[in-house]
Amino acid sequence: METVTAPEGETVYVDRREGKRGAKGPFYVVYTGEDRDVRWGFYCGNCDTLDNAVDAMGRVQCNRCSNRSKAEEWDAAHE
Repeated sequence: METVTAPEGETVYVDRREGKRGAKGPFYVVYTGEDRDVRWGFYCGNCDTLDNAVDAMGRVQCNRCSNRSKAEEWDAAHE
């Protein structure tokens, strides 16, 4: 796994084998340790940032390049 420094200065680990497909590039899962027991967030593969937001539907959106994923679950009631 690749190491990245989070905004608070801690080292986090990007797993490029696990993630979600985004409109502009993938979102990779980020963990607090190499053992992958605590999930930290997502890493935008389009602009290489940890500055992402996740909503209640499981959509990930990059706050820098507007890359976004689709909802994990969807039905017509969500529109």
